[in-house]
Amino acid sequence: MKQYGILLIGCGHIGEAHIADIYYRENIRIIAVVDTDIERAKKFQRKYAAVYCSTDYHDYLFRDDVDIVICATYVDTHLTILKDCIKAKKHLLCEKPIAANPEDGDEFYNLVKHADIKVLPAHILRYNRSYQKIKQLINDGAIGQFQMARMIQNHHCKDWQRYYRLLQDCTPILDCGVHYFDVLQWITGQKITQVSGIGAIVGNGIGRCPYNYGIANLWLSDGSVGYYEAGWSETLASCNVKEFIGSEGRITLTLKSFRASNTEEGDLIELYCKNGNQYHTINVNAAYKPMWEQLSALIAMIEGRMADAPSFDELYSAFLVSIAADRAIRDNCIVAVGNGMK
Repeated sequence: MKQYGILLIGCGHIGEAHIADIYYRENIRIIAVVDTDIERAKKFQRKYAAVYCSTDYHDYLFRDDVDIVICATYVDTHLTILKDCIKAKKHLLCEKPIAANPEDGDEFYNLVKHADIKVLPAHILRYNRSYQKIKQLINDGAIGQFQMARMIQNHHCKDWQRYYRLLQDCTPILDCGVHYFDVLQWITGQKITQVSGIGAIVGNGIGRCPYNYGIANLWLSDGSVGYYEAGWSETLASCNVKEFIGSEGRITLTLKSFRASNTEEGDLIELYCKNGNQYHTINVNAAYKPMWEQLSALIAMIEGRMADAPSFDELYSAFLVSIAADRAIRDNCIVAVGNGMK
């Protein structure tokens, strides 16, 4: 069994989510952890048995024992890290979104399409068992013809400084919405073709970002619709709703952290069928962020055991939707996805 050497760039919240789920795996060795805060990097080194730590990833990028780079940094660094990984011939697992603007996203896309390395944007919900089950139910016709989706993800930010920093480069619609635009296209097999939206400032002191709360209205290629609502604020109440509605019923997902009881049973999928007015419940033991499953997919791609799945084109499509949604909110207009993005 080949052992893969990992270089983690970014020792923050999402970096820890990555490393905590992989560092003890038999075929993984954490070569180095890197962060602009050396004390935080040292803490990660001790906690997750990394060989080295520093504030500069270039110290380790060209090492022979580094196979995969995990990029868990702010979005404004992603393109530069991709370019460096291509030079060093290191495979890349990159946090989403790939970019904060269409120009950088387009350059990122073209580099990946011609690169000799494997690049996987971290669309973690593709590996989440609850969403895999929902996709299966919809594909099996459990709710008839899919017609609409309601997706809400508002977050009460107790750690406001972390979210304030995110807002300087990326809105919630870009950062989180790209997940759910991808999920919606993936589970329905349809493309989001145009977007409208509204946004607002909720709370105070969000810096240069024009909004920290937004709603994106979505039109899909088969005539179905949906909306995605997201906000980061010290005053918003946390709310997480995912509902998929069809001609014969609906599917509602409640994450275990939002269940009123029986949280030990995992996520709750409720299936309502109008035929007979029947309700069915499905408990799913799903990790919210299955980082090991995601990294395993990248390793399988590297070893040629599976095609690139999801394909980069699919994930780039979701990025274009998020860019369109952000523009629609900023400019108060309807935006066709993929047209006039620059």
